[in-house]
Formats: sequence, structure tokens, C-alpha cells
Amino acid sequence: MKEKDLSSIKRYPIVEYLERKGIKPVRRTASYALYRSPLREETHPSFKVDTENNLWIDYAEGRGGSIIDLCMRLEGCTLSEAIRRLGQNAPANGTYSSRNDFASNNTQSGMTENGARRLIEVSDTLPPHLQEYLARERCIDLEKAMPFLKCVSYEVRGRRYQAIGFANLSGGFELRDNGSFKGTIAPKDITPIFTDKQTENPIDKTQPLCVFEGFMDFLSFLSMKGEITNHCLVMNSVSNVARTVRYLSDRHLTHICAFLDNDDAGRRAVQEFLKAGFKVEDMSIHYKDFKDLNEFHVCRIRELQKQKAQERTRLSVTEQNKKSKQIKHKMR
Repeated sequence: MKEKDLSSIKRYPIVEYLERKGIKPVRRTASYALYRSPLREETHPSFKVDTENNLWIDYAEGRGGSIIDLCMRLEGCTLSEAIRRLGQNAPANGTYSSRNDFASNNTQSGMTENGARRLIEVSDTLPPHLQEYLARERCIDLEKAMPFLKCVSYEVRGRRYQAIGFANLSGGFELRDNGSFKGTIAPKDITPIFTDKQTENPIDKTQPLCVFEGFMDFLSFLSMKGEITNHCLVMNSVSNVARTVRYLSDRHLTHICAFLDNDDAGRRAVQEFLKAGFKVEDMSIHYKDFKDLNEFHVCRIRELQKQKAQERTRLSVTEQNKKSKQIKHKMR
């Protein structure tokens, strides 16, 4: 299979593939189509196709991917068989509406839109220097954070790099290294967070959903809390407010706790949520003297570490004074 042929298959519109199978959307907009899941029987639609990026997501399962992944699920076939079938049935003229190619996790993708960043590999194990950065610089509890993180290897102009990866709904990754680099492996999207305990039950609509601007803030929240009892969602950018609103509205969720940055963009995002009709608790008032939740968390941990160091010093001095008095007493 030539790379250009595989790329062409990935651009085959999912909505057209489903249409050929007699599966029609319940709702269609300029950017997405909503279906009752073709993967099982259901009455409420939970299967969404992003028509701009040609990706699908089954919210009930929390799984999604490209048209190849969908073909494998729907037709019960292997990867190579799915590629062969799609290659036979895709329109011959090669004219598609999707803009981006996509590859599932742990596979190599094509170039991003600017042609600069190419995904090479996704691993469950973070190398020591990235773990040290999270623990020392960001004061993140690694035991709690690791289930949500990947090590993403990517290439830029022939050189390979590694970064902390945080996956989103559409198969993309938010990236962060141990320096100043922040980036994305496209496509960009939100990341709903569900713990194993929570996935056994439907969303409790009486409980507020915690919304975070970035994944480092979510990891800070995770490190600060003994246990998460609320569902959480990471926007991965304030530019994803509209996506977040759609996601919450589709689930009839009305109450959110917003852990956004203390800047104009964060305040505008809170106002957008309010205008959309949500009940919003602006949690930034609890860290109003800091840029964001992580900065507050780091300061808090540093202060605790300082207090413990001072206490150790005090105890050491007390012990030394006690020994000195004992020596003087014996010398008398």
C-alpha cells in the first residue's frame, strides 16, 4: 500500500461511508454529524462524526478514531482487510471534504498542516527526565498522574524529540517537554476525564463538572485531591470553549466549576459559559494571586516543604542543645 493511497483512504468521508451502509445522522451541522451508534442498539444518539477532521467518537464507550478504525469495528475485520475494503469502495475521483489525515495511537501519522511535526511513537512510559520535570518543577503526584499521560515521540525537520503527551477525544495530543515547549499533535480537541469508578455509572447531573484550561491544571487538581468524585473536562485551550459547550449541552449538563487562568482569556471563557446558560462557579477566586491553578499548587507545595525544612532544623537545634546540656552536666 503506497503512502499516498493510504492517505487517500483516510480522507474518505466517514459520513459517506455510513450513508452507503444506510446509516443516516440524527442531526447534521456544518462541522459534525450526530448518530445513534451503529456499534450497538441505543435510543439516544452518542456517536459523533467530526466532518472537518473526518474523525468519529463514540461517547458512550469513550473511543474513537479514523475511518479505518470504524471499518474494523463495524465489519469485524483486521487492519489490512479494512484498508483493502475501503480502498475498493472509496469514490474513485478522490475528492473529499475532510481536511486532515489521522492515525490511531501508537501508529505513525502524516504531517500536520504546517508539515513541521510528525508523530513517530506513543509509549505508556515517561522517561526519567520528564518524570523529574513533573515531580520537581510542577509538583505533580506521578502515581496519580501517570494513567493520564503518554510519552510522545515526534520528528521535526529530521530531528526526533520526546514530550509528555495528553490525549484528546480526536486522537491528538497536547505536548509539553521539560523546557519551555508547548505544542499539539493535531487534531486539537477537548479531553473529558472519567475515572474507572465513574465509568461504571452514568454522569451524575446533580454534581458540577470541573472544567480546566490545560492538562497541567488538571494534574495539579488531581495531586491536591485525595480522590476525584466529580467528572472533569480539560479544554486544552480556551479556543475550545464552543466545543466544550456542545459537549456539555449534548449531555444536558448545566453546572460547572471553572478552573481557568487568571487572565483576560480565562475571564472571557467564563463569560461565554454564563452566556450559554450554564451555572458557573469561578474557582479562580481561590487562586486569584496566581496565574493559574498549577502555579498556586506549586507555591503551596514549596511553602509546605519550607515549613518542614524549618521544623527539621528546629528539631535538630533542639536536639543539639539538649546534648550540649547533658555534656555540661556530666562535666560538673
